[in-house]
Amino acid sequence: MPNRTLPLVPTLVTMLHPQVMALLGKLANPMTGKIERDLTAAKAWIDLLGELEEKTEGRLSDDERRMLAHVLSELRMNYLDEMSKPAPAPVEADAEPTEAAEEKS
Repeated sequence: MPNRTLPLVPTLVTMLHPQVMALLGKLANPMTGKIERDLTAAKAWIDLLGELEEKTEGRLSDDERRMLAHVLSELRMNYLDEMSKPAPAPVEADAEPTEAAEEKS
């Protein structure tokens, strides 16, 4: 096994986890500060992490394996949760706030 200075799988999982959570609409998009949801993209990243789990079976440390399994489980549960919700209504950038929205502020 090559001597690695950076744990590749944990680093990759740590980088992708919040990005997928943002795609699921669970976290604000760090670029816009808005909650956005793209379930198609989220599913693609979740499937990619699932393939990583399959391809590295038996080659990860116990800690790496547990971390990847935990993150995948969390992402899959959140994906199913979002799939059960209706799609959010599109928000127009130039739209005037409604009275109901102003009252909530």
